Amino acid sequence: MEKVFINYTVKGKSFTAKELESAHFSIEKQEDGCRTTMYLNAKEPLTIQKFQIAYPYQFNQDNRVFVNGYQSWTDSREYFIDEEMKGLSRFTEFYVKTPLVKKIGIGKSGDYFICKYPRRKGLFYGWSYGYVRTNNRIDLFGSLSERCGFTIIRFDAENQQVILEKELEGVTFSGRTLIADYAMLTDEYDAAFDKYFDLMGVQCTQKEKKCGYTTWYNYYGSITEDIVVRDLESLSKLDEKVDIFQIDDGYQKAIGDWTETKKDKFPNGMKKIADEIHKKNMLAGLWLAPLAVTANSSVYKEHKDWLVCDKKGKPYVAGPNWGPFYALDIYNKDAAAYIRHFFDVILNEWGYDMVKLDFLYAACVLPIHNKTRGQVMCDAMDLIRDCVGDKIILGCGVPLMPAFGKVDFCRIGADVDLEWIRKKNRIREDVSTPNTVNCTVFRRHLNGRAFLNDPDVFLLRDTNTKMTFDQRALLAKINSYFGSLLFVSDNVEDYKDNQMKVFLDTIRKKDIKILNAEFAERNIISVTCLADGKKESFRFNSETGESC
Repeated sequence: MEKVFINYTVKGKSFTAKELESAHFSIEKQEDGCRTTMYLNAKEPLTIQKFQIAYPYQFNQDNRVFVNGYQSWTDSREYFIDEEMKGLSRFTEFYVKTPLVKKIGIGKSGDYFICKYPRRKGLFYGWSYGYVRTNNRIDLFGSLSERCGFTIIRFDAENQQVILEKELEGVTFSGRTLIADYAMLTDEYDAAFDKYFDLMGVQCTQKEKKCGYTTWYNYYGSITEDIVVRDLESLSKLDEKVDIFQIDDGYQKAIGDWTETKKDKFPNGMKKIADEIHKKNMLAGLWLAPLAVTANSSVYKEHKDWLVCDKKGKPYVAGPNWGPFYALDIYNKDAAAYIRHFFDVILNEWGYDMVKLDFLYAACVLPIHNKTRGQVMCDAMDLIRDCVGDKIILGCGVPLMPAFGKVDFCRIGADVDLEWIRKKNRIREDVSTPNTVNCTVFRRHLNGRAFLNDPDVFLLRDTNTKMTFDQRALLAKINSYFGSLLFVSDNVEDYKDNQMKVFLDTIRKKDIKILNAEFAERNIISVTCLADGKKESFRFNSETGESC
């Protein structure tokens, strides 16, 4: 039988309940097969500090536990039952919460200010959904809606329980409110996820894999019109069709001023670039962080009232990037109108076919307007989809479940590094090739169900990289077998024959069916699949990038 624990406040006084009813509320519980729905009936206004439902669960040593990280970049993988969750040292956890660092914004992309990080073997936690696997059979625990608040799922092998927790900070409840909607499913791996997405009513909007190019991982913010035209010309000469040419960060005057272009770098404007891409029979893509604003932008200087603010009414730092940045309040009607305006310019006046939308987590960096972070993020994705219409969205830096069915492609891991190494004392969302490879393998169940997975770029060039060629080729293969958006950032004109061979094989449309992918031992991933109908197996070390 499940156990309930609710800590809440009424008129400034704290109370604890271990039943679904108290003097201040009752919870209406509805069960329909594998689905459970709960409605809170607040007899008077109350706030909830902790809402947990613990289910007994018999773990064993053969189990593997998958936990889904807070957002796109957060490391996510299966764990052996006797492991301790990796990725955040005690030093880093202390560091990101110091007053000075909080002002800078380091750690705001993750969940470090929201929930406590576990520090013992056999205790794991993730967001929105997770599972326990034995061979190819899984017990899946998953939220069916995050509009009533994000769901944290904890797997506690020592105490033999699975805990579903709702993140409800900053909200005062009155009357009747949906507070939890979740499912518990047992089936074979793929069948369980098929049922889960059927219950949510979510369908993937994009059906076709695509390949392309992005400027970021070679030039970063130093792109120019000349570089773009040169690399576009190189790609257009290939025999294999390239679908998308995307321009990343560096074209705009400031973060937040998306329709103002740096004239010294793009003297002919961004419409001219889109036209040139279309002439080469490719879709034109453009990067932006639609909810982000920096202090040097016109938006920040003229419209601070458009920004998400703290309890003191000051703009709240959403992250350290660009030194640092703030977030637009999607519920501010003028801010929402501005968002619609720049999407209209980019998609309709300039003519771009795809937008890569980054740092989307900023929408819910705080609970605002008596709405949970989960509701804010869901509302933000609704607004963005409405603004973009039927053009293509590549989501990035976003809590994944609110993006289900709203974006066409989505990043499912951290940014790839220029070397294959795990760096110490980093937050879980930082640039990391090992982390993003693990996400590519273990978030594969989202591909074709929630959206098409973007595993981030592969790099084959010899310059501006610290990876060996074997590591680069392995990364390309992993992306090709597990991903559905295959991007490179190289000037392909510089490729040697062996590099071009790997590149063309990577972007070639293949029919891949993953039969099994798991840690055969610590850090060693074993993959069995059908590649164009032919059974194939390979193994590699996700920490070192070495084939086994």
